[in-house]
Amino acid sequence: MFRRVRMSVLAASACVLGSIPAWGQAEPKAQPKVIIANDLVYTKVGGEELKVDVARPEEGSGPFPGVLVIHGGGWRGGDKASNRGLLAEFARRGYVAISPQYRFCPKHVFPAQVHDVKAAVRWLRSHKDEYKLDSDHIGAVGFSAGGHLSLMLGVTDSGDGLEGDVPADAPSSKVQAVVNYFGPTDLAASDYPDVSKGLLKDFIGGTPAEKADAYAKASPLTFVNAGDPPILTFQGTKDVLVPYSQATKLGDAQTKNGLAGRVEILINLGHGWGGPDIIHTQAGTFAFFDRYLKPAPKK
Repeated sequence: MFRRVRMSVLAASACVLGSIPAWGQAEPKAQPKVIIANDLVYTKVGGEELKVDVARPEEGSGPFPGVLVIHGGGWRGGDKASNRGLLAEFARRGYVAISPQYRFCPKHVFPAQVHDVKAAVRWLRSHKDEYKLDSDHIGAVGFSAGGHLSLMLGVTDSGDGLEGDVPADAPSSKVQAVVNYFGPTDLAASDYPDVSKGLLKDFIGGTPAEKADAYAKASPLTFVNAGDPPILTFQGTKDVLVPYSQATKLGDAQTKNGLAGRVEILINLGHGWGGPDIIHTQAGTFAFFDRYLKPAPKK
């Protein structure tokens, strides 16, 4: 069963990651130069070094908005290197973009992964001068499990007990805009397929009956409130891992709390897509971040 579950996750991730090169199809003709640095250590946990890839504009005085790109893989796999093309594209469009590796389950269960991506946001803010970063305007985009982690960056605050072991004067881990590609929002929901229930069990470290509090604390829906940033969600109706009810629940919570953003349901698409659909959603992603992370010029 575990073998079949793992193969399903990797197949779904390949569907998403296999679509990523299409992000370059709408590139401007004149390509701005970017600076790329890979495998920088952003934190150490229990003697384990966690690394991040960075791409940023070579020219311009900034400050530039930031964005985290978080890979999927069922919280148990995936590789930040799969996002390097996307990081470069964000940098060409005037962003400081990073992609962090995070710890995997079942060796490391929740909230390890949330702690890690929050540490990556703090690391980025701590390098604001070096990278000419506008530290007040940072977004997060993620795919599947990465979508879930991006949502957690947007909807949780320092008082929610998910920051990890950090100094009191550490930079904030909150982001100011989120784009969620088919990430789960209510982990205790009953309509997940069996394969996903197995993934969730490994991520949380038990079943909903055994770990009810942890399932609630790992669910973005638990934390949505009026102070949260704009959220854009893309979700296919034929997703074999994440029911599209997860997206509509998030949209309902955004509506209730008066949050900006939208939920875009893609009919008959699954857990990842390519071709014209990825070009459409990537254009929506860039437009969304430009709207909320690039302040209007002062007159």
